[in-house]
Amino acid sequence: MAQKPSLPKGTRDFGPLQMYRREYILNSIKSVFKKYGFMPLETPALENLHVLTGKYGDEGDQLLFRVLNSGDFLSKASIGDFEQGSKVLSSKISEKGLKYDLTVPFARYVVMNRNDIAFPFKRYQIQPVWRADRPQKGRYREFYQCDADVVGTDSLICEAELLAIVEEVFNKLQFTDYKVSLSSRKILEGIASICGASDSFSTFCTILDKLDKIGLDKVNEELRNTGLKDKDLSTLNEIIDLEGDNSEILNRLTSYFKSSPVGLQGINEIKETFTHLSDLGIGQDNIQVDFTLARGLSYYTGIIYEVKPTSIKMGTITAGGRYDNLTGVFGLNDVSGVGISFGVDRIYDTLEELNLFPDHSTQTTQILLTNFDSDAEKHALKILGFLRKSGIASEIYPKAHKLKKQMGYADKKQIPYVLMIGSREIETGIYTLKNMASGDHEEVNTDQLIEKLSATD
Repeated sequence: MAQKPSLPKGTRDFGPLQMYRREYILNSIKSVFKKYGFMPLETPALENLHVLTGKYGDEGDQLLFRVLNSGDFLSKASIGDFEQGSKVLSSKISEKGLKYDLTVPFARYVVMNRNDIAFPFKRYQIQPVWRADRPQKGRYREFYQCDADVVGTDSLICEAELLAIVEEVFNKLQFTDYKVSLSSRKILEGIASICGASDSFSTFCTILDKLDKIGLDKVNEELRNTGLKDKDLSTLNEIIDLEGDNSEILNRLTSYFKSSPVGLQGINEIKETFTHLSDLGIGQDNIQVDFTLARGLSYYTGIIYEVKPTSIKMGTITAGGRYDNLTGVFGLNDVSGVGISFGVDRIYDTLEELNLFPDHSTQTTQILLTNFDSDAEKHALKILGFLRKSGIASEIYPKAHKLKKQMGYADKKQIPYVLMIGSREIETGIYTLKNMASGDHEEVNTDQLIEKLSATD
């Protein structure tokens, strides 16, 4: 009995329509990356596990897809390894894993090729990554990331340019219903310091980051359980409740940081980034300073940011930040970097839900040439070659068949025009062109056909 075909959970097939739309997104992002001077890079799907582990925290390590060693993968393992548990056994039967993101492989590449790279090094990378996460709406186990990173400089111009890329990419996709949340690890360290949470900074940030999910009362309760006093929570709540535009919020926060140089440095870095954005002529209406944003602090060291849609319920669609020494884990210290990652799958779901994909993204072939017999086929092939040399996407129905079947093919494939080629057309050089959308017919010669199709391209 034949097996019923299926897909692993958290993965998807992409048919022609989905691929046209994905290419529309990818090409839009790629064109902006190139415009800002970023160069293309690819790294293998597989990385050695020692490259990946320990870079994403304990939770990230649990989400790595490990690949069994080839051949007899149990040959290096023993009963004792099995008895010690999965962590020990895993290291004996698996030496490689699917990459979890694009940033760590990029850091590995920079270290391995540091003598050939001109710093600052600006690269973009568009490839799939894999995470053994629980599949749900907007979250998949295999998904594409589009990353742009700059390494080898700590200039805040880079942060401003990456935020400018966000605006330009989403303007290109005609998507304006989004918010950029902007925070800083240094500001978070300042807040933790004045709230008596410096010794439990990681826990403090993890709880704070849950504010939009569990609410302020629950956040206060969890922080109180970590040992924060009521007066510290009162200070934190005052900071969370700061109102006004970004400049006003930053200025008011300054008064809390008289004893926190690192916090003041974080404020000044955000102010400088806003100044660079203004100088670049980039609007800041979609950017909101948000001190509860505390993501990626296992490797982010400076400004951090994430983008979420505002008109629909969807997770983060773009995110990034400054990582001052990520290459240090591979032996290359003091190489500051900053990057941004576009989540293509969530962007796709967002544009689809908001009906923002353009109609032309579904069209490939502009015209179908009919095929009724051997004479018509030979004549049509000559016209087909002429059309393609003129840059027009065209195809011929591959075998002689009834007109109804050929029209059905064009209609199902959403080909906008069909050119009828029969004995009369071959004799006169005048062809009947049918508009599949309107049903209208017109008589054209080959020059008129080229002119019309070129105008509608």
